[in-house]
Amino acid sequence: ADASVRRGISHDPDPLRHQAIRTDAPGYVEVWPSVGADVVDEPDDWTQAIDHAHAPAVRVAENVAATIAGWIGSGEIVEGRGKRLRPGDVLVLVRKRDRFVHALTRALKRRDIPVAGADRLSLPGHIAVKDLIALGHLLIQPQDDLSLAAVLRSPIFDLPEETLFTLAAQRPSGLSLIASLRQHAGDSERLAKIVAQVDIWTNEAAFKPVFDFYAGLLARDGVRKKMIARLGPEAGDILDEFLSFCLAEERTGLPGLEAFLSTLENAGPEIKREMDQTRDEVRVMTVHAAKGLEAPVVFLVDGGSAPFSDQHLPRLMPFDGSGANWDGKGYLWRSASDVANGFSKAAAARARELADDEYRRLLYVGMTRAEDRLIVCGYHGKRAPNAGTWHSIVSRALIGAPESEQRAHPAGGEPVHRFHVTKLPPVALASGEQARPTDAFGPLPATLFRPLPPFEDLPRPLSPSGAAALIDEGKEAVVDKASPVLDADAEPGFAVLRGLALHKLLQMLPGIAEPERQRAAERYLLRTGADWPPSEREKALASVTSILADVGFGQLFAPSSRAEVAIMGSLEVKGKKRSISGKIDRLAVTSDTVSIVDYKTNRPAPATLAEVPPAYLLQLALYRALLQPLYPGRTVKAALLFTEAPRLIELPASAMDDALARLTGA
Repeated sequence: ADASVRRGISHDPDPLRHQAIRTDAPGYVEVWPSVGADVVDEPDDWTQAIDHAHAPAVRVAENVAATIAGWIGSGEIVEGRGKRLRPGDVLVLVRKRDRFVHALTRALKRRDIPVAGADRLSLPGHIAVKDLIALGHLLIQPQDDLSLAAVLRSPIFDLPEETLFTLAAQRPSGLSLIASLRQHAGDSERLAKIVAQVDIWTNEAAFKPVFDFYAGLLARDGVRKKMIARLGPEAGDILDEFLSFCLAEERTGLPGLEAFLSTLENAGPEIKREMDQTRDEVRVMTVHAAKGLEAPVVFLVDGGSAPFSDQHLPRLMPFDGSGANWDGKGYLWRSASDVANGFSKAAAARARELADDEYRRLLYVGMTRAEDRLIVCGYHGKRAPNAGTWHSIVSRALIGAPESEQRAHPAGGEPVHRFHVTKLPPVALASGEQARPTDAFGPLPATLFRPLPPFEDLPRPLSPSGAAALIDEGKEAVVDKASPVLDADAEPGFAVLRGLALHKLLQMLPGIAEPERQRAAERYLLRTGADWPPSEREKALASVTSILADVGFGQLFAPSSRAEVAIMGSLEVKGKKRSISGKIDRLAVTSDTVSIVDYKTNRPAPATLAEVPPAYLLQLALYRALLQPLYPGRTVKAALLFTEAPRLIELPASAMDDALARLTGA
């Protein structure tokens, strides 16, 4: 190896010899030509679009992504392993995180290849986070013209440049941009929507926590979708980390949007993510961060920049004393070249040598991360690449070697050089790989393309007390036009309250000892009917007392009976199965009979069965139909207890059967 190249790799003065552990498996190193920038005349018109797709970094990223996609799509076998290549087998190494990382992430996601993204994310430096910061500043200070202009041109609102120019450049002197926007909102529906949205966000930002505000803005209001559409899928990773930072600051930092923005801009958080190979994703990271990691396939990408620049020198350069006059470590202020002396030049040269040594050590680290395949590629500007770059060093060493052969580029077809020393046959395919063919999909079932049956919402449960309306569906419902305020005298509120009170007394009093029932009922009526006329409280008390004292009703209020029994079931109503849900006022079960009683507070109370409203018959018929399967072998009887008389009217089975037939009939 060249002595200047191996300098700094090892302290051993002898030539460095690298020996691979896996000498019994095939592998190779491939060198792609470095991609340079095309010399084109840039237009003087600044409004014309610039073609970024032909930038060298973007072209190399597209080549790498196309190569990986071709391998995965064709079921490429890694020769030294006998297994098919997976996304998690690929590691892409770069010297620094520049535009190539973003271009590669975008190209891989566009081809549906899972990628872990960059190993480090700088939140305040990403354009998506900058837009969210500008929006926060705008909501805190609406007179911030620069923040408003940035938000209007961002993916949040995507306002055209011409419209923004009209709002900003053609406004009167002293008029803020937000005021100009509000003035023009009356003539433009789009600007009116922007103003309305800004007002909504201003109110939310004033009262909501930071995480709740930004989470709703990104998800509910569609800002996340807009940013990914404009900036690419990799913006989703940044937004996820941004929300995580919002939540962390909300828990530990100062409250409020202004404090959050100050922390975000000044602290400059950088998120480091663990690159877990088990996630089966293409990993993209710097060579320095890849120390200790390995992968079957490694792309080593050289950005073409010089290994060292004087700008990299620190302002205070450390140096060691010679010992003649002073022995120790000191710092020397880096001066300009026109006033530099021999001592400062020597210190700068020493720093340059140390940087060059570190640059080549990183090259050694990057090359030794590959287990089976190493692909060295790169890009540069309009000038030819420096002779000391990674790509130049590897190209000089391998292209002219006898073990190197020229082949076609796997993506573009241009010539590349493959260095192959171990002329061994590929490792046999693993048993699991042989059993899985590349194309294992059969024809799609024909039913997949048939339209789905129309979705039918589940009907609301049918109430037995309102089921009579289904018998005559053609009749329009009577709309009550009475006002509870203007027509207070006509409001039937007292009848409803009286009925509820009687139901409650008949529910609770049977469970109280007989000597205590009178006083308990009086206390309840005094509390519930405080606004009633005294005569009405006395009538209600007399009705309940006479019912409970009637020997004929004794079985209904026996200790074994139950009050307010909820019941639910299903019946076929006019060809459709309907759910029935109701509540039985009183249920008494004996060895051979099941008795249902429903309380009615009608005034005046019906005297005969003929005067009973048909809806009452149907209600009890539905209760009876639901209970019959639950009590086989027992007769289910139903009756109406009119509390005003009091009078118990039993309903004949034939009358209930007829009412049920009219409801369930088609």
